[in-house]
Amino acid sequence: MNGDDSAQAAAAAQAGAAYQVRADPVWNHPLVNRVSSLGQRLRQADRGHPWMLDAGLVLLTVPLLCVPDLVPHHHDRHDLARAFTHLSLAATVALQAGQVLPLLWRRRRPSAAFALIAAVFLVQCALGAWLRAGVAVLIALYSLALHGRLRHLPAACAVTAGGLVLLAVRMRADVSIVDGLFFLSTTIIAAVALGLAVRIRRAQLAGLRDRAARLEIERDQRGRLAVATERTRVAREMHDIVGHNLSVIITLADGGAYAADIAPERGKQALLMIGDTGRQALGELRRTLGVLREQSQAPELSPQPGLADIDALCARIRSAGPQVDHRTRGELDVLDRGVQLAVYRIVQEALTNALKHAGHDTRIRLTVAVEDTRVRIDVHDTGPGAGPGRPGPAEEGHGLAGMKERAALYNGAVTAGPAPGGGWTVRATLDLTPLAGLPGPSGPGGAA
Repeated sequence: MNGDDSAQAAAAAQAGAAYQVRADPVWNHPLVNRVSSLGQRLRQADRGHPWMLDAGLVLLTVPLLCVPDLVPHHHDRHDLARAFTHLSLAATVALQAGQVLPLLWRRRRPSAAFALIAAVFLVQCALGAWLRAGVAVLIALYSLALHGRLRHLPAACAVTAGGLVLLAVRMRADVSIVDGLFFLSTTIIAAVALGLAVRIRRAQLAGLRDRAARLEIERDQRGRLAVATERTRVAREMHDIVGHNLSVIITLADGGAYAADIAPERGKQALLMIGDTGRQALGELRRTLGVLREQSQAPELSPQPGLADIDALCARIRSAGPQVDHRTRGELDVLDRGVQLAVYRIVQEALTNALKHAGHDTRIRLTVAVEDTRVRIDVHDTGPGAGPGRPGPAEEGHGLAGMKERAALYNGAVTAGPAPGGGWTVRATLDLTPLAGLPGPSGPGGAA
């Protein structure tokens, strides 16, 4: 992501936050902020020391649920507790401990903790005792719905309901069984619903975090892929520009040095051609590298070469010595600018290779033909007059690979190899059918 994208993202985030504050000012209340900050600190502490929250819950339930049942108090005739059995202090403490202490494992072992608490709770209900510590079975049921296996939840609800039915039967003298069962069943539903709601919410947040992480990775991968693609494109353009023009300059320099003693005017002509070729190469390099510089203003770009520039290209090759016969067939003017650029670069590379390997005494026959939805390029040279032959396919360099890449953009192919009668032949075919309605490489991002 570049600087502009980062600035836009930051502005969008600020606008979204401002909209949220205006839409619902409750979330900007100081009390809500304090509660949110406290909850965040508790979550951070729980991640570092998970046993502290469970121990704190147990310590909180002792004074709220256990101590009131251990303090003697008077029950009048309207007290609901008179319908239940009064246990000894030791039995009360044992039942309370059996229901409260397993809460320490309610998150790490939710099924085992619920099973132990439910067993003690059923014993309490069977004895007909009323203890506030029985609320621990609802806490364990909530923990099972939140942290445990969901297939254990129906059985846990049935066990809890069975114990609560025993309590409802005990209360039938003061409260009807229907009202008692309704009240107790709502507590089971509330515990399970709260546990499932928190579980679903956490799963949603985890999914959103995972999706955000994947999107960030995909964004980085897309950025690296775009950089690699752009580097390949620039390297291909640089190879075509530098390789062709340097080959022409070297050939002209060699010819000028040879002709300096025999025909000085030819040497001067070669130097002028070297200057023209060097200035053209410098202009193309500036155009290609201009897009790589960070400037406050866009660089001045000139049009990419097309089929109309092939004549000038052939003229430069002729000035270096080879004889070039350029022929065209079909309607070339209707071709897309991207197709024309690809054809020009393929022809440029083929002529450069012919000049480099076949020498200045070779004859080159160049044909560019448009046939229906295909463009065919045929470059044939007669080869060097003497000396070693051209390199074979095993010595394929970046030039041939670049031609194949350009042809592949248009579902085409490039073949190169020795001709039957001597010399070297390069044939390329570009298919124009897939380009219907699609922008070519000459569109945004294709021009240097």
